[in-house]
Formats: sequence, C-alpha cells, structure tokens
Amino acid sequence: MVGYSSMGMAIAPMTGPTMGGFLHEAFGWRSNVAVYALIGAGLVWLTWRDLGETNTNRAATMGEQFATYPELLKSRRFWGYSLCSSLSVGAFYIYITGIVLIGVAVFDLRPTTVGMTVGAIAVGFSLGSFMSGRLAKSVPLWQLIIGGRVVGLTGLCVGFAIVLAGFVQPVTYVGAVIFVGMGNGLTLPSTNSGAMSVRPKLAGGASGLSGAMSVAMGAALTSLTGAVLTPENGAVLMMTMMVAVVVASLLCALYVRWLDIVEPLPEEAG
Repeated sequence: MVGYSSMGMAIAPMTGPTMGGFLHEAFGWRSNVAVYALIGAGLVWLTWRDLGETNTNRAATMGEQFATYPELLKSRRFWGYSLCSSLSVGAFYIYITGIVLIGVAVFDLRPTTVGMTVGAIAVGFSLGSFMSGRLAKSVPLWQLIIGGRVVGLTGLCVGFAIVLAGFVQPVTYVGAVIFVGMGNGLTLPSTNSGAMSVRPKLAGGASGLSGAMSVAMGAALTSLTGAVLTPENGAVLMMTMMVAVVVASLLCALYVRWLDIVEPLPEEAG
C-alpha cells in the first residue's frame, strides 16, 4: 500500500517543476509564489475538513509523544532504515538543486525545459513505487531495499562514466536520474515500513521522526550543493555527490541486512 500511494506522491514532482517553469516564463517568478500560497491555503482547508484521525494508540500529550523518541533512537535498526531513506532522498535533493544551475549555466535551457529535467527523477520514482507494490507480497523487504540501491547506483555510474567520457548533455543526466528515481521507488516504501515495524506500538512516532530526518538530510545536502557547485565544476561534481550518497545509502541497507542475520527480531527468529 505504501508503494502504491507513493505513485500518487510522484505526481507533484513530475508536474510541479514544469508548471513552475511555464509560470515563470509567462508571468514572472512571483507568479510561482502566488500559486504556491493558494495551493497551500487550499490544502490546509482540505486537511482540516476531510482528514480524520486514524491513530488508535495516540499519546495523551505531545510531551508523551516526544518521550517515545529515545526508545526509537536506541534502535540500530531504526537508524539503519532511517539513514537509508534519508540518503536515498538526499540524492534527489542534490539533483533538483544542481540541475537548475547546470541547466541554465551549462546547457542554456529555458525555465520550462529545466522544469522538465527536474521532474524526470519522479518518473522513475513512480515506476519504482509501482514495482514495489507489485513485488511486496513475494519479495522480502531487504531485497527490495538493496535492489533499489543497486538500481540507482548502476544508473548513476553509467551516466557518470558517459559524462567523464565527454558527453555532457541533458539526456545523460535525465537518463541517469530516472534510474535513481526508480531505485528510490523500490527502496523508500520498504525502508519506511521497516522503520515503523521496529517498534510497532511507536509506528506513528517512527514515521514522523524518520520523515524529519529525511527533511533534515535534504536541507543539509541542498545547502551543500548550492555552496560548492559552480558552472565550471557542476557537471561532474553533482554526479560525484549523488554517487557518494547513494553508495552511503547502500551501506546502510547492507547494515540493516547484517543486523537481520546476527540479531533477528523475535518473530524472525521464530
């Protein structure tokens, strides 16, 4: 179910950057801010009106909710799943930050075309999420996680080799990041499920804390990407950074698999 719902989540990053580029060209960059504010207000209204509480095991207070976090943070499995998720998402943040600079300064693309290249990673993510939904009942969780990391890394390495060979074109980056998105679509539903399953009674807190870690990682990598990339080094450095974080995410996935073998959970041991 997480895999299938993730397909819906991919609609926004697929269409949003292209729509933003069109608005930029047609009405100026301020039009993006205005539309964003309107959509945000509409979403607040929809959430308030339609989104009911589904948690049947709620904490009485926010303080009680936060008090559950130390138990999660003591779990090595939780850290493994969460860091794998955060670093997988981190490759996405590096790309959407760097491709804007590269698209404008290196490839001289129009804002709408840059938006299309930004949305390319979500195409792969939607496909990977669909595959997760189809495979989840027959393929173990750890195989989906590690398989997704291998798919993403393989696509990046091929794209990186092509760039190093001197073929620096938009299609190279778009082709490589589609595989990154596909890998994330395979990995993220399973890492999210894994993080929530570490302490089933704390699933809500685990989901929120893991999500916050992903946002924090994304903020850090976005800032770093913006600080170090230039028109001169961006074409190669962006790929280097993406390969590095995907390798790190694969190591986290392998760490969780190692824990499954040496320290199986009670139900696994039975």
